[in-house]
Amino acid sequence: MLLRRTAAAALAAFSTLATAASPAPSTHPAALYGAADPTYDGVWRQSYALLALHAADTEPAEGAVDWLAGQQCADGGFASYRADPTVPCDAATEDTNATGIAVQALAAHGDDFAAKRGADWLAKVQNPDGGWSYNPGGTTDAGSTGVAIGALKAAGTDVKSVTTDGMNPYDALRALQLPCGHTDGGAFVRLRDGGTGAPAANAKATADAVRAAEGAGFVVEAPAQDMPPRTGCEGSAADAGAAWLVRQLDQGGGYFSSGPQMPDYGTTADAVVALAAGGHLDAARGVYNWLATHAAGWSQDNPAALAQLALAAYATDNPTRDPVTRLGALVPPPQQQAESSGSGSVWWLAGTGLVVALCLGVLLAGRKTRI
Repeated sequence: MLLRRTAAAALAAFSTLATAASPAPSTHPAALYGAADPTYDGVWRQSYALLALHAADTEPAEGAVDWLAGQQCADGGFASYRADPTVPCDAATEDTNATGIAVQALAAHGDDFAAKRGADWLAKVQNPDGGWSYNPGGTTDAGSTGVAIGALKAAGTDVKSVTTDGMNPYDALRALQLPCGHTDGGAFVRLRDGGTGAPAANAKATADAVRAAEGAGFVVEAPAQDMPPRTGCEGSAADAGAAWLVRQLDQGGGYFSSGPQMPDYGTTADAVVALAAGGHLDAARGVYNWLATHAAGWSQDNPAALAQLALAAYATDNPTRDPVTRLGALVPPPQQQAESSGSGSVWWLAGTGLVVALCLGVLLAGRKTRI
């Protein structure tokens, strides 16, 4: 009886050891860039990362493009993140920003079919004024309209041909721009309906709108030569918006702020790409130089932020690969995953051998007692 209880205890110890030694299943997608919870930004940061890697002519992690394509809903749109892609999408969770940037990333990596489906979905949810809101049916905003324009271009669609009630996306952008007689003439507001009070200039909305008004997406190649920005509110919508950006950046020390002693690195990076899209290479380089010096902490382990830095470097023809290298490190290579798994297996086998030896020892001891 004592022998049986001892053997049973040894087997129980074996079971406990085996359970402890077996690696716990991970719910984090292996091909997703970044370790943070992807609930609200999984598609966004993956798409941004893929765009930056494409611009840097760098292969993405194995499965990264397939993971993004697998996030697409049956109707062509994208939600911020689908934990289980086998479950049909709730249309209420789909948004224009996730769809717009995913279309650009998939088109860059050769998935034209998925990109076209996403662009078709965007056309179906266009607002009557020609623009887009974050969620279909909301108020048109500059950022969402800018992302959608970039997506349509990436999918090979003639942006001006995408209309509702005769209004195209560029009409929607112009409706969001403050007139030249305004204190902030040339700047863009975030929403067409500014709510109560006078509409206020918005730096991010202006950067997004300037880039889109130039017909560009998130990836902008550095212009071959510099075109100095205008100093006033004349010219096209993009010219006037760029002039406002430059004035504000000059007044702010070369960067945008979200509050006292609080640099807005993201909007500053957006401004670099927007200025480059307009051909203002020297102005864009000046802003990028500030980013390169100050934004390391902001971008730490943040795929979207690293992608913004990488794309700002690309737009200014800066050869640095630091953001791209740091971005690539956010997804462990397959061989490292295999080595990690193998190491765990070694310890598991060692533990198994120890328990088996213990069981044999107990059995042998029992036999000697009987003799």
